[in-house]
Formats: sequence, structure tokens, C-alpha cells
Amino acid sequence: MKPEIYNQSTFLIIKTAYLYYLKGLAQSQIASKLNISVPTVSRLLKKAKEDKIIEFIIKDPYIKYIEMEEKIKNKFKLKDVIIASSPHIDLDSYEETKRIVGLEGARYIERMIREKDVLGITWGSTIANLIYFLNPFQKTNASFVTLHGSIANCSDELDVRPLVSRMAMAFGGKQYTLLTEGLMSSNDIVNSIKKEKNAREVFEMFEKVTIAVNGIGAFYPELKSILAISNYLTPLELKKLKNENVVGDICLRFFNLEGKECETKLRDRTIAINFEQFKKIKTKICVVAGSLKTHAVLAALKGDLIDVLITDFSLADSILKAMDI
Repeated sequence: MKPEIYNQSTFLIIKTAYLYYLKGLAQSQIASKLNISVPTVSRLLKKAKEDKIIEFIIKDPYIKYIEMEEKIKNKFKLKDVIIASSPHIDLDSYEETKRIVGLEGARYIERMIREKDVLGITWGSTIANLIYFLNPFQKTNASFVTLHGSIANCSDELDVRPLVSRMAMAFGGKQYTLLTEGLMSSNDIVNSIKKEKNAREVFEMFEKVTIAVNGIGAFYPELKSILAISNYLTPLELKKLKNENVVGDICLRFFNLEGKECETKLRDRTIAINFEQFKKIKTKICVVAGSLKTHAVLAALKGDLIDVLITDFSLADSILKAMDI
């Protein structure tokens, strides 16, 4: 018996592909229309791809996003890299760029969050955008904790306390919030605060954090972090950080070009998860936008402060160029 008798009709393959890909019919609708079964429709669509009757092409510049993602992911051995893109949004606007990066961050967290996860959250405008896009109907029995004290004196809308509250509300989870400012006048005050019931409970939660969701502030080549341009730091403190070659900040902790914490007295005066604790968090999701943060993000990558990078095209491209990849 000739093997050809087992072959499906080429026209039927073409017709099935046409109805599915161009007309947008569901496989069940196609099955009814062509008087075949749904599994047969699935096999015909697979055959259409195998026989090159249909081909899928990702147009430029979108294919470049995938190539960039793979290069950054492989170079720094990251769990994931997501480069935000939208054909409908003017990404020349920094505010719109932060919004689309925030959207990608929200969708990523919704995909990966699991029951009993503990998410540590930091302050930031891109984090605020991320929380805005969370689906309020996706409820998860997770916990949400501030990774540092308040910066409400710098920016109330970007402060970590309302951000954690909003995220916990969106997922229907429990929240743990530090009720104190992030920077104290002395180490003695910090040690005293840590003994209080609220602070002690939050600091104990630091050891249980499974996912960190954070932004990055930039100090180099321009002072763009709100911690540098607000009244959070004194001119003398900024000078000392500059002498330590500070390039960026995470969780109110300052790091240099190698991603190592800067050795200043600010470290002992700060109410926040410590640098080594942060590095041990299993999944550290950095949500950051804008090429002005290239050096800060690159330093954080070198210092193993990032496991998942969610960013925009310009910043990803700038990182690759800086590394000559």
C-alpha cells in the first residue's frame, strides 16, 4: 500500500491554517466547519508549520529584544531578563518608559508569585508604576514586607510604606511595615529601634524573604537618585559617598562600581535589610528604566545584586555597549 494514502489533503491543511491564523477561528469552530475533529485540526496546524505552508516572523526591531535579552542573561547568569516594548507608546518619554517597564514587572510577578512567598519591597517610581498595574483579582496567600524604613520626608508617593500596603491589598496578602524613618542620627538610635516590637518583627521577616522587588537609584554619572537630590542626605554625607565612589543605591544601601557596599557611617545609621541579607534573597527582581542608570545597574549586576532584570530597550542596549557585548 502506498504511504501517500496516509497523507492529509494539502488543501485541507492550507484551509485550516487560513481559518486559524488569518480568520481567527477557534480550533473547535474549524473542526465543525470542516467536519473534522479538534485533534485533527491541531495536527493539521502542526503539519502546516512542518511543511512551511505557514512561517512565523518576528519583525525588526522586536527580534533584537530577544537577542539582547539572551546576551545579558548569559553574560551575568541571570534567571530572567525582560525588555519592555510597546508599538503603541512613545518610549522617548521617560515617564512612559517607566510605565511600560512597570507593566512588565507587574505581569512577571503575577506569573511567578506563589502561596506563602514573602516579597520584600523597596521605594521607587518604577515600583509605584508596577503596583499600579497589578491585577486586583489575583489573590495570593503571600506576605509583603518593607525592606527599609520610610523616606516620606523625601517623597510621600514613592515611599515604601504605601507601596507595600497597596501591593498587599492587590494580592490580598499580609503586610509587615517598618514604622520609622530610614536614616537615623546615630547607630545607638538604630539599635534601640530594632528592639521595639514592630521593628523586631519586620527584621525577623527579612530572613524569610523569598522575592525582592526593587528599583535602583543612580549616583553616577549624574545624581539622579531621590536620595541624592532631596534632603535625605547632607552635603557632607554626599561628599563622603562620592569619596567612596558610590554609583547607586538599593534598599537605602549605597554601592560602588563593583557592586560592593560603600564603607561609611551611613551603613550603621540606616534602618534596612543589610547588604549581605539582601544578596542572599533567592530571587531579586530589579525593575529599572532609563539609560542614565547604566552604570548603577551594571555595578549591581557585577555585585550579584540582581537575579531578574526588567528594563527598557535603551538601558539594555546601553549595558551591552558598556560591556562591549
